[in-house]
Amino acid sequence: MLFEMKSVAVTRGRAVALSAMLVWLAPRAARAEDAVRYKFQDYREMGGRIAVKVNAASVEKDFGTDTHLKIEGIIDAITGATPNGQPAPAGSDQVPLSKLTERRKAWTGSLAHQFQRVNVAVGVAHSRESDYVSTGWSLNTLVDFNQKNTTLLAGVAGNDDNLRVFFQKERAKKRGNDLILGVTQLLDPRTSVTANFIWGRTDGYLADPYKLVQKNTEIFPGVSLPLTFAENRPADREKWIALFGVNRAFLEAHGAVDLSYRFYHDTYGTDAHTIELSWFQNLGAHFILRPMVRFYDQSAANFYYYKLDGTPIVPLAGKPRENGPFYSSDYRLSAMQTFTYGLKAIWNVTEALQFDAAFERYEMRGTDRVTPQSAYARANIITLGGKLSW
Repeated sequence: MLFEMKSVAVTRGRAVALSAMLVWLAPRAARAEDAVRYKFQDYREMGGRIAVKVNAASVEKDFGTDTHLKIEGIIDAITGATPNGQPAPAGSDQVPLSKLTERRKAWTGSLAHQFQRVNVAVGVAHSRESDYVSTGWSLNTLVDFNQKNTTLLAGVAGNDDNLRVFFQKERAKKRGNDLILGVTQLLDPRTSVTANFIWGRTDGYLADPYKLVQKNTEIFPGVSLPLTFAENRPADREKWIALFGVNRAFLEAHGAVDLSYRFYHDTYGTDAHTIELSWFQNLGAHFILRPMVRFYDQSAANFYYYKLDGTPIVPLAGKPRENGPFYSSDYRLSAMQTFTYGLKAIWNVTEALQFDAAFERYEMRGTDRVTPQSAYARANIITLGGKLSW
């Protein structure tokens, strides 16, 4: 499972991402072992930005040959600074930063059972921070047919979140639901292809209470000041995701390639494309090396503004207004590209003991030619893990 981090997207670690949860909880066709795992991840942005340390442990247990239980616990420690949405001061290209310190505790669990032709998995998840509590659930099914050369995936997930917003007394609510349909087809003993389609909807408090917008506002005739206001996002968001992948083994090279393309669209007006390529290289009987590259490109949300000066928008103080106007200066909603590359090493010491280590470099850049590049992060990610099975 990928560890979620408060990094370039601070909210990545806030709630259980439903789409990721669906894929992670999708039951596997065969299980033959009990296991315990541990993962440590260090995410560190350059220039004193966000740093995240993640500790995660999981336990997997088989009950007979048809039932499998997995429980995972995660603790994140987040410190550093992130852009607050205000534009860079006159004469500078450095956007203002706000410091944050947070600690997140989360756990997930799934129980899968293999019926005659259908594998059913039920999952639950809970994540808790000082100002954010998220609870999620999922139900997934896998059906094999065509002599197990074809597998169909169908799943549904939901979450219910509670937010503490500093400028209002009552807790804010956010709810979401995701649906996933997918198929994996074995073309030959070396090649398989996968297609997944996800639809999701989230409604409620979708703004980030820590992000600001700024506009020069006239307070007296002829006198204007650069005042800040809380951002205002729509109270609902729908998304559509299509993922296509191919995996092929090259026996002569003792390796395999994994290539995927992901298209994302939502009602914020954002379109995103992700291409990822990994190569798994066997080095003898005990070592595997996996170099990877990932490219991501997104368009801006239709209500993103680096600053509101020169626009007809009149921001107002107070909690979000469902009727608009909508505005945000959160750089994560801007037009941007990210590039990730890295190397992972896996050491199978014995059939029961495995260690892995990975290093990834993550780089972002804005593409709207308006938002300063200082808003975007560059980070190093180190991951260490171990697994003991029996």
